[in-house]
Amino acid sequence: MIPKDLPYLPLTELSRRLSAGETSSHDIVAACIERIAALDGHTHAFIEVYREAALDGAAAADLERKAGLSRGPLHGLPIALKDLLHVKDRVTTAGSKSWHGRVATETATAVERLLAAGMIPLGKTHMVEFAFGGWGRNEPMGAPWNPWDTRVHRVAGGSSSGSAVAVAAGLAPAAIGSDTGGSIRIPAALCGLTGLKPTYGTISLAGVVPLATTLDSLGPLARTVEDTALLTAAMAGPDPRDAATLNLPRLDFDAALRGAPDARRMRITALPAEQLPPDTLPDVARALQQAIAVLREHGALVDEVAVPIDFEDVMVRNGRIIAAEAWALHRDYIEDPKLPIDPWVRKRTIGGKAISAADYIEELARRKRAAAAFAEWMRGRDVLLTPTLPITATAVDEVDEVATPLATFTRVANYLGICALSLPAGMSADGLPVAVQLLGAPFAEATLIRAGRAFQQATEWHLQRADLSAWEIAPPRDRR
Repeated sequence: MIPKDLPYLPLTELSRRLSAGETSSHDIVAACIERIAALDGHTHAFIEVYREAALDGAAAADLERKAGLSRGPLHGLPIALKDLLHVKDRVTTAGSKSWHGRVATETATAVERLLAAGMIPLGKTHMVEFAFGGWGRNEPMGAPWNPWDTRVHRVAGGSSSGSAVAVAAGLAPAAIGSDTGGSIRIPAALCGLTGLKPTYGTISLAGVVPLATTLDSLGPLARTVEDTALLTAAMAGPDPRDAATLNLPRLDFDAALRGAPDARRMRITALPAEQLPPDTLPDVARALQQAIAVLREHGALVDEVAVPIDFEDVMVRNGRIIAAEAWALHRDYIEDPKLPIDPWVRKRTIGGKAISAADYIEELARRKRAAAAFAEWMRGRDVLLTPTLPITATAVDEVDEVATPLATFTRVANYLGICALSLPAGMSADGLPVAVQLLGAPFAEATLIRAGRAFQQATEWHLQRADLSAWEIAPPRDRR
C-alpha cells in the first residue's frame, strides 16, 4: 500500500528514502496522482495533469536508479509547473482562457534543467491570467482554493496560485512559480510554504511567457529552505537563450547547504514596528517579533533600525514598470472585448498604455539609483527582515482588486533586483498562515539559505499541514 503522506514530505526526505530503498519513484508519483484525482476538484490547483507521462517517467527513474544511474538528489521526484513555462507539445495557457489550445513548440530552459536532474512533471498549475495579479483570482478560469480554510473560499495569492495550492494541499511536494512583484512569495506566505525569489538573471526565462521582462524571476515553492535551494541550484546558471543570465556570479548552493544550520554572527536588520503600515494585522507584527527573538537566540545579531525604503512608493513604481511592459507584450489583443480576459487583468494591462516612453525610461533610471542606494545601505548587513505580507488570506468574495496590500513588502525585491525568501512564521488567531521575509543583496541567495535553515531548524511552522478531512469525504464544488 502506498503511504498517503509521501506528497507532504520534503524533497530531501523523499530523496533519502529513494536512496535507502525505502520507497520508489512510482510510489511517490502515484501518491501525488491519487491525491490530485481525489482533491483537485476542491483545490482547483491544476490546469492539466500529465498522469500517464508522470507514471511512465517514474517507472523509468526507478529502472535508472536500480541500474546505479542516479542523476542526483532530485532524480525521480515529482514537480508541478506554473502554466507559463513552455513544455514542448503541451498546451501553455498562461492562465488565459483565450489561450486554450496553444501548443508549445519549445521547452523552457528551467524545465529542461529539471528534466535533466531527473525530475518528473506532474502537470501545469493554475495562475492569475498572464501573471498580472497578486490575489490569485482568475474570473474566466477560476481561482484555486487556499486549503487552510475548507469552508470559506480564500485566496491563495498570485500569481502562482495553483503552484502554492498544489504543494499546500499535498498534491505535489514542490512546484515552480514566477515572481514579478511577489508572485512566489505572496502565495507561499498565504499557504504556509517556503518560497524563494532568486536574484534577477539567476534562472533563465527562455521559454517562459513574460509579464515584465526587466522584473520577472522564476523560483520554487516548497516545504523547506533546503528544497528551495536544491530546485534553484538545478535551474540556475548561464543560458545562451537568455542574455540576462550571462556573466553573473556563480552561486554556491552546496556550501549553503553544507553542515548544520547556523545563524551565529549573521548581521540582520529587522523592520521596526513604526515602519509597519497601519493595516498590518497584530498576528503579523507578533510573528515578526517572534522571528527576531528566534534568530537572536541562535546567535544572529539583530537590530531594529529605520529602513531607508518607502515601501509604498516602491510598490507603485514597480507596478508602473509592470504595467508598461505588460502593455507592450499584450497590446495586440488585450482590448479585444470578444476575448474572455479577466476584467481586472485587462484593466491593469491597459493602464500601461498611458505610461509614455519618457516616463518609462525615467522609472528605469529611478530604479537603478534606488538599487545602488540599497546596495550601499546593505554594506555591513547580511539580511533585511520584514513581514512577507501585512495580512492573511482574504475570502475571495471580499477581495478589492483595486487595493494591493499583498505587494507591500514583496515588490521591493523585484524593483531592486535582489533575492528574497519567504518563511512560514506563525498562525493567525483564525488559523491562517503568517510569514516573514528575508531580503538579501543581489546574488546573496546562499546567505538567505543559511539564515532560513537556521530559522526552520528552530521552528516548526513549515511542518504544519492544513486539515483537509472535510474535502476527503465530500464531493468537489464547482467554482468555475
